[in-house]
Amino acid sequence: MSRAVSMSTDPAAEAGPATGTDTGADAEAGPDATGSDTTGRGRVAVIVPAAGKGERLGPGAPKALRELGGFPLLVHAVRTLVTARSVDLVVVAAPPSAEGVAEVQRLLADLPGDTRVVAGGDTRQESVALALATLPEDCDVVLVHDAARALTPVDVVEAVVAAVRDGAGAVIPVLPVADTIKAVDADLVTATVDRSTLRAVQTPQGFTRDILTKAHAAADPTLPATDDAGLVEALGLPVRTVPGHAEAFKITTPFDLVLAEAVLRRRR
Repeated sequence: MSRAVSMSTDPAAEAGPATGTDTGADAEAGPDATGSDTTGRGRVAVIVPAAGKGERLGPGAPKALRELGGFPLLVHAVRTLVTARSVDLVVVAAPPSAEGVAEVQRLLADLPGDTRVVAGGDTRQESVALALATLPEDCDVVLVHDAARALTPVDVVEAVVAAVRDGAGAVIPVLPVADTIKAVDADLVTATVDRSTLRAVQTPQGFTRDILTKAHAAADPTLPATDDAGLVEALGLPVRTVPGHAEAFKITTPFDLVLAEAVLRRRR
């Protein structure tokens, strides 16, 4: 039984879920052995999993619906996505209940562009897979973005899309690690890690649709990955990086909300 409920703010938007199968001559091209894409130029969709409870933020509404500057984190995140010139469609995976879907539909109703809402799953991984299955056939580039990274600049979105368009099968925005990193066993330090090879990973992460679909199909639901790039790595395919941004930090604690409020005040 399908759990998907769709909503579009664009009258011209296609109705009904997609099959996820490419048609025509471009369908035979697809990603090559290096994970690079050789397909035609279809549309760009962004999936936003927003069904998480966000317990580290304390009791209350789901994390994506916590307010920042008078608006939920989800609204901030989606507003940036719909202003990105490269993005054609945003699909939000809402809390998996009729009430959760209706609430997210209400919050996003006034935003421009083609924005749809589906019921998410019990895990982030399941929510992404459910949203991915609903995408129209002509979406051949798919980004996955955390609603909790509500202040991600639009330039990061555009850079990820451009890298996939340039031939990468999977792309992630990253930042160098500033802190010294220690490996520990219980309360004992076992090693100092060379941070020159480490990067902090952000979202949106971008993929060719074919690669992301294969990665989720092969994923073990009992061992959920912390991000979608990890699922692609498990296939043995390369993941490229582009520069991230300090303002694309993940809002997961009350202190993060304080930082986010400061960023908003500076922007205004």
